[in-house]
Order: sequence, then structure tokens, then C-alpha cells
Amino acid sequence: MDSDFSRRVKEQADIVRIVGDYVRLRKAGAQNYSGLCPFHKEKTPSFSVHAGRQFYHCFGCGQSGDVFSFVQKVENIGFPEAVREVAKKCGILLPKRDFASPEEAAEHRQRAKLLEIHEVATVWFEEQLRSAEGALAREYLSGRGLSPEGIAKFRIGYAPDNFHALRVRLESLADIETLRLSGLFSWKEQEDGSPGPLYARFRKRVMFPIANEGGRVIAFTARTLESGDKAGPKYLNSPETPLYSKGQVLFNLDKARQAIRNDGGAVLVEGQMDCISVYLAGIPNVIATSGTAFTEHQVRLLRRYATRVIVNFDPDTAGANAAEKSIALLTEEGFDVQVLTLEGGLDPDRYVRDRGARAYAQALRGSPSYQSWLIDRARHLFPGRDPKAKTAALNFLLPHIRRIPSRIARDAFANDAAQALGVDSTLVRAELKDAAVRRRDHIAAHDQSLTHAEKILLLAFSAPRSSEAYLVAEGAWHQHEAELAAMRSDVRAVVDLLRARPHGSDALSSLQTEEQRQMLAAIFVSIHDTEPDPEQVEAAIHAIRCSFLEQEQRRLRAAIDQAERAGKSDEVLRLTREMQDATRRLRELD
Repeated sequence: MDSDFSRRVKEQADIVRIVGDYVRLRKAGAQNYSGLCPFHKEKTPSFSVHAGRQFYHCFGCGQSGDVFSFVQKVENIGFPEAVREVAKKCGILLPKRDFASPEEAAEHRQRAKLLEIHEVATVWFEEQLRSAEGALAREYLSGRGLSPEGIAKFRIGYAPDNFHALRVRLESLADIETLRLSGLFSWKEQEDGSPGPLYARFRKRVMFPIANEGGRVIAFTARTLESGDKAGPKYLNSPETPLYSKGQVLFNLDKARQAIRNDGGAVLVEGQMDCISVYLAGIPNVIATSGTAFTEHQVRLLRRYATRVIVNFDPDTAGANAAEKSIALLTEEGFDVQVLTLEGGLDPDRYVRDRGARAYAQALRGSPSYQSWLIDRARHLFPGRDPKAKTAALNFLLPHIRRIPSRIARDAFANDAAQALGVDSTLVRAELKDAAVRRRDHIAAHDQSLTHAEKILLLAFSAPRSSEAYLVAEGAWHQHEAELAAMRSDVRAVVDLLRARPHGSDALSSLQTEEQRQMLAAIFVSIHDTEPDPEQVEAAIHAIRCSFLEQEQRRLRAAIDQAERAGKSDEVLRLTREMQDATRRLRELD
């Protein structure tokens, strides 16, 4: 990186603004700003930024430096990348870039081209919405209460009922392989195993662009306008691409982050329409998970901007389960969490349209704490005042109580739970202590060696045979047994026993050894919800299959190298074909 350029960037950069993208800062003097340190966990701000000297220092962990070292540490990148990142944030034109390797240069060009493709596609979808064919989509959006200004604000478009028009629009921008990587197209495998011609992945759908933090479009969610079996899923998302991983993006964060930083809090909803309606109703600090499970990466991303969150998911069973899991992630990261369940069983979009922005804002202000919400949920899930119901409700609450880092807050939650359930508070505290000891013993002995995907698959096969989780897992096992069965031998043995157990029998009792029972019990303790939803099961199966194929690729590479050194050309050819097959299967999964 040219020293003159880095010096010029440093002179023009405002460290308060750059750091403020990651840390909520408050003025603490004429030149000083303070906030919670991003490099270690703390509850009392010890992180200070000096505007005049363009310098930061944490009195808690000792980290200090200039704007470049801050971006290096927080983004985990090198100095040249930090200079480029700060330059982009300041709107400074980057010089011609020197890359460390041809591979890095190629990756950079590919990402730039994919961003260009998504921008052109977004404009094209917007144009199609204004066309004659887009009338039905315009009618749908108008019926959802969206004005032309709101549609333009979120760059909503329409994918016409045409297999080839988008490819024709984009094929002059990039080669076929790059278009294939964009996630905008699908294809069928030909008889020789090669991919066939591209055709549009999204057709006859309303298109909602998904942007990264910088506002660049990286993916889409597409809502069908048809009904029936031929319509496909109601919402269809872009697949994982070099630009997009759904568990690492929060919808609308690019528009909401400044409002979130100013307020210190965010409103978290499920779907894009919920988010759009709330935002256009004058509540700008709203973000959405885009209908997917909230992830640890998304929590850490949000932590850069907020310390408080109001979770307002749909009031159905799936929404309540998702809210419960989100609470666990948010509280572990130290957020102050409230949970809003809207009256009348309405989702945020419908509530805003039916009752108005003022009523929704008032509902947000009256959101109960997550502790109160969880206690009410426990009593709803396990009604009755008999010992069995009380025990079940208490067992539901114990993992959430344990997650609270503050002992005072933990005791307060335990006392409230005991009072609501009609249980002696000393018994609750004793249960907390015993459960913590049991959990440590089990997890230390068994849980750490299992991947999250393996845990979810075991939970699915532990569920009743008639449950959705079990049926999804069993169907996948029949379809992809060769890939799924390549797990660790002890995990495979437990799967075999769970699948062979009689109908209605208990999962733990079907296992043969104490180690197997401890393995499954440890998962039950570490993951509260013992029956994952179908989406979680599908994601776990996907992860296990990807892991198998990646291991297969590594094995084949080593075998090819060995065969090449031995001069076995026929062996090299055979192994290369196997490698191509594994690569093709992995690409199809992605």
C-alpha cells in the first residue's frame, strides 16, 4: 500500500465516525467519546476515542491505536485492507490495486462482477415492475399498502414469467460460469453430468433486494404471485453465493444502522414486508431476519450498533419458537431484550396497516421484558398447578435463567418464576445449581466433540416418528445415505438405534450403552428445544453432506497427487473423474 495514499486517507478520515460504525459512542468531554469496548466484554464503558488526536484507547484491555489499527482489529484484516476499507468509508477513490496473488486478484474481480450483475438485475426487475406484465405485482404491492415512493425506497421489482429474458440482459456482462455463481439462475444436469443451459431462477415473482451493510444488493427474496402446487414455495431466496450467506445478513441494516446507533436499540422482525411496513411507518430502527433462524453471526453484527432489542416475531407457534431461540442468543451476548406479541394475532405488517403507526409505536413502548414473556410462555405451554406441570414449566425456564450473566438479575428472574409458578424460590436456586453441575459434566465429557449439524440430526431422529423433524430426517437418510452415513462411527451407531426403535418408545431407552445415552442427554441439555423444525433439520443435513463432499475432495486430491508421482496415468484419470463428480455434487448443494 502506497504510503502517500495511506497518509492522505488518515488525514481525511474522522476516527469518531469510523469507530462509530462499530461502537455506539457518547460524547464524554470536549474532544472525547466513550463506549463499550469491541475487543473484550464489558458492561461499563472503558473505551475512549479522542477526536482531536484521532486516537483510541481502552482502559479495560489496553488496546489502542489509530483508525487503521482499529479497523484491522475489528475486521481481522491486514493493514492494506484496512486502508482500503477506511478509504471506501470516506469516499476516497482507491488507487489501482496490487494483489498478493493471481487468485486474490481473480476473487476480487469475481466479487466486483457479481455486485455489478446484481445491480443491473435490480434495475431490470424495477423496470419489469413498471411494465404491462408487472400490473399484477403492482396490484399486490398496492394491496399491501405500499406507495410508489415506498416501492422505490426499497427498490422492489418484478421477475416476469420468462425463462431467458434476464439471461439475455446479463450475458454481455459476464461469462456463463459467473452468471451461474450469481444465484439468479438454475440449470438441469445433462446426461454426461455437465450443467445444462441457464434459465431464470425467479419467475412471476415480486423481487425484494437484500443489501449488505454498504447498501450494495447481494441477493433477493422473491414472493410468488401464484397459488397451487406449480407455484413453488411462497418465498424463494437466493442460494448461498460468494456474495451472500443468509445467516450473516440482516435485512434493512444498511438503512437502519444509523437510527439504531442513535437510539441504542433495534426492532427485530421476521419478514421483509414486516420490516418495510414498520420502516415506512416512521420507525427507522427496524431490521429483519428474512424469515430465517437468527444466528450468532447476526447477533454479533447487531452488537456493533445496539445494546437493546425488541423482538417482534409473528405470533404463531413458529414465531414463538423463533423468538425463544433469539432471546437465548441475544441474552448471551449481553443485550437488553424485550418481546412484543401484538394483539389479535397480527404480524407487524398487518398491525401497522390495520391500526396505524401510532398504535404500533405505543405497543413497542409497552413491550414486556423477555423474562416476563418467557414466564407467560412457560405457563401457556405447561398449564395447570399440579407438580408435573410446575416441574415442566420450571425445566423450560431454567436454561434461560442460567444464561443471565448478572447474579442479581438471575436471582430476580428465578424469584419471579418461582412466584408465578407457585414454587419455593430456594428450590429454584437449588435446581439451578444442580443443573449447572450436570450440564458441565455432560458437555465436558461428550458434547464438545459433536458438530451442531450432528446434534440437530440426532435430535430429529429422537423426535416422535410422526413429527415433521423425524420425517424430514428419515426422507433425507433414504435419499443421501452414502453421504450422511459417513459420520463418526459412534454418531452413526446412535442414528441406527434411534431409527430402529419401536414406535412410541423413548429415545434414550432405545440406546445400548451408557456412553450413547450420555451423548444424547448432553444434546438435550445443551440445546433446549428437543424437536428442531424442518428448516433446521434440512440445514443440518445440508451441512453434513457438504462436509462429506469436502472431505472426499481432500482425499481425492491427496490420491491424485500420489498417483501422479507414481506415474499412474490411468489412476489419475479415474480419480480426476471422481473429483469432478464430487465437485459437481458440492456445487449443486451450494
